[in-house]
Amino acid sequence: MSSISRFRSVASAIGLTYGSYVAGALVILAVATVVGLFGVDLASRPALRLVLSTFFLQGVTFGGITILYLKSRDLGFGFVPVRLPDKRDGAVIVGGSLAILGLLFVASSVITALGLNSAQNQIVEVGRQNPSVFLLLIPLQFLLVGPGEELLFRGLVQGTLRESLHPARAIVLASALFASIHLFSLSGEGKLVYIGIAFILALVLGAAYEYTDNLTVPAVIHGTYNAVQFAGVYLSSTGGL
Repeated sequence: MSSISRFRSVASAIGLTYGSYVAGALVILAVATVVGLFGVDLASRPALRLVLSTFFLQGVTFGGITILYLKSRDLGFGFVPVRLPDKRDGAVIVGGSLAILGLLFVASSVITALGLNSAQNQIVEVGRQNPSVFLLLIPLQFLLVGPGEELLFRGLVQGTLRESLHPARAIVLASALFASIHLFSLSGEGKLVYIGIAFILALVLGAAYEYTDNLTVPAVIHGTYNAVQFAGVYLSSTGGL
């Protein structure tokens, strides 16, 4: 594969990553403006804000960009293989979910032992104001967030890189782009620590996708990871832990 092809693939992957989030931010801003005209202040309604943001970013924006990208390159939906999991896929989902949660536990233990701080995702901060929000976010991880983000990062970004790069390099670069985009949703100290953890966990998702060639697998693993985290924060916020 020529260096020009590799450059184009990398440039496309970067453009998809940051272009998608800019487009999503604009869509969410437009939605907030429209609902504001009807007297709905999203700033005072965190649950509604998070639900709308999730729907219009991971759902509408990422889904729309996928359709536009595939059409612009004359690619069919087979470029992003999605099917019901078979037994092997199911085993990878279980193993991948346990692995990704285990890695989170190990990383958290190391961070604590070293006395480091990890930044906080702003979604968690907003949710703590009204913990019942987490009960809404948990199913959305399986319905929108996992599928939407995996569609973008594993389906389009990793898939595009895979056309001109070795699979291992495609996984690493796609994971780095996935981790880097979280910078914009973090607050507090330890942002690099958070991004480092996100990168390691993304490697598991990328490897699961490469191994199974089925986007459903990393989507379910991703949804499980997020759902478990939100369930934990909900319990800690309400005194359940």
